[in-house]
Amino acid sequence: MTVPPEPNRTEPAFPSPPREDAPRILLVEDDSKIAQEVIEELESRHYHVQHEVSGAAGLAMGLNAHFDVMIVDRMLPELDGLGLIETLRERRVHVPVLVLSALSAVDDRVSGLKAGGDDYLTKPFAMEELAARLEALLRRPDNSRHTMLRAGPLEMDLIERTVMREGVPIELLPREFRLLEYLMRRPNQVLTRNMLLEDVWNYRFIPQTNLVDVHIGKLRRKIDESGRPPLIQSIRGAGFMLRVS
Repeated sequence: MTVPPEPNRTEPAFPSPPREDAPRILLVEDDSKIAQEVIEELESRHYHVQHEVSGAAGLAMGLNAHFDVMIVDRMLPELDGLGLIETLRERRVHVPVLVLSALSAVDDRVSGLKAGGDDYLTKPFAMEELAARLEALLRRPDNSRHTMLRAGPLEMDLIERTVMREGVPIELLPREFRLLEYLMRRPNQVLTRNMLLEDVWNYRFIPQTNLVDVHIGKLRRKIDESGRPPLIQSIRGAGFMLRVS
């Protein structure tokens, strides 16, 4: 009896596992459909991918493990994406971060970058563009993130989140840092309370509050210690100014 030959069988194709030295990506995304599509795309490109679904879990992973790039959705449960990024930067974790968001207005993109993000991609997006942006972040040299602001005797390192006046370090809380950054980007300009509430506190309506005056007072006591020429000045009936030569 002749046994007929078995038909040719085509083995299913599986992507080869990434090499040990392949880039490590942390994806923090609570939309399961988007997350699955991103994971499949990145794994097809031989990246190692770690996925977390909440801001708190993403923050814990980002603080306790090394990644080459993070992809962070802006709207997350437990801790929003911008809060996650700000906390990482305050803890001196400088891994490049690509922010994903359905919010596409200029102000939203600016907020994402000012919080410490390196790039901002709006939803919906093409996977080819996501991959291209990741490759650009992976090519970025480590020292490219060292950005300094200088205004008169003040120096601010936006990456290290440090401030010095004439070489003397000044310890600032996160909100004080953001307030001073806003002032240093606009030296010798009158800044109204409404401008500060909108751009530093992100208020879309202006409440009756002395919040700005309280924080300006705290910042002034740290920046303008006794014996130093005052830099932060109150402009009667208008607002405040960082006056530098």
